[in-house]
Amino acid sequence: MRILWVKYGTLFPPDTGGRKRTWAMLREIVRAGHELHYLALKTPDVSITDEEKHDRYATRKTWIDHREAAKGSPAFFLDLLGNFALSWRPYVLDRYRCDAWREAIQQHAKDADVVVCDFLTPAPNFEGLRLSCPVVLFQHNIESQIWKRLADTAGNAVKRAYLASQYRRMWRAEKEFSEGFEGIITVSPEDSAFCREQYQLRRVLGDVLTGVDVEAFQPPAKPAAAPVIGFLGSMDWMPNIDGVLWFAREVLPKVREQMPDVRVKIIGRNPSASIRALASDPAFEVTGTVPEVQPHVHECRVIAVPLLAGGGTRIKIFEAMAMGVPVISTTIGAEGLPVRHGEEIEIADDAESFAKGTLKLLADADAASRMASNARELMEQRFSWRFAASKFVELCQQAMDHQQRPS
Repeated sequence: MRILWVKYGTLFPPDTGGRKRTWAMLREIVRAGHELHYLALKTPDVSITDEEKHDRYATRKTWIDHREAAKGSPAFFLDLLGNFALSWRPYVLDRYRCDAWREAIQQHAKDADVVVCDFLTPAPNFEGLRLSCPVVLFQHNIESQIWKRLADTAGNAVKRAYLASQYRRMWRAEKEFSEGFEGIITVSPEDSAFCREQYQLRRVLGDVLTGVDVEAFQPPAKPAAAPVIGFLGSMDWMPNIDGVLWFAREVLPKVREQMPDVRVKIIGRNPSASIRALASDPAFEVTGTVPEVQPHVHECRVIAVPLLAGGGTRIKIFEAMAMGVPVISTTIGAEGLPVRHGEEIEIADDAESFAKGTLKLLADADAASRMASNARELMEQRFSWRFAASKFVELCQQAMDHQQRPS
């Protein structure tokens, strides 16, 4: 199969959930003998590293430069204002419209059997294009639901009103763009059901669950000695930021009442100013980008996923499970994952129960060990990137077969 893979940004370093999922799947697709052309948009200031150039996640790679206003700059806020006043689409989609990218998609699709739009970000550039092969949208998240949950949990009225407007725009844009693709692939049964039931999409091909590298990630030789709660994830993503701040404000004080010496280790790239500020408390460590997450995770007795918003599936949960560290999460945090409360994971949705579950895993070594062992066994038996990539290719073949059927 000849695949044209269209995505925003580089894949190195693979330090976010989206990058990890795409990079791991592409490597397996290429290993299986398929031709894959990676066609991506990037800003001119981003350099392609030698590691990325030579990595075998694609048989061909093309990057298109696109200038965009830096977040927080005057030009950025001017763009926001213009989008709010002149466009019905959310800014997070409008800002990635690029004529050069659109032309490159049109040109290179001529040599492909199927085109993959990875995330919703490139979708505006497919609008109105007539290609000779089917185009499949790979939905890592249901974007509208992220915005809805962010709006629902916003702390002040102005922010809540803005996020609510972006949610309404995203709902409309996501539904309309999705209707233009020959197939939709999600990352969980719940996301597939949402697309069918809420967006009324008829071309939902199925879901490809997140994989994990069970060979690279291994359990520690022994549990962490100190009572450390870890958080693993990109710290420039708003749902992660809001979740950690909620944990620090609402949950941690309740944990400290029973365990005063507890510490928190926040492991993730590009921490925001609000996250960095937590380190003024000696109990917090904010690592920023680290070359390897496993040594840091192994210093934790429990990994917390206190998400109040988000979508898709959580690679960080599978990775923590593969690394043999028990996980506590909100229902939203573990949404779409085939894990059971009390068996492979602890689930809690309010501050009181989240603190209680965290304390149990910190203090009860037997319960923590049993849960970590169950979770690791699940990762070994049912999840691999090779399986995920194989299923993805099968679903792409379905889109091709459907297009070839006589009408």
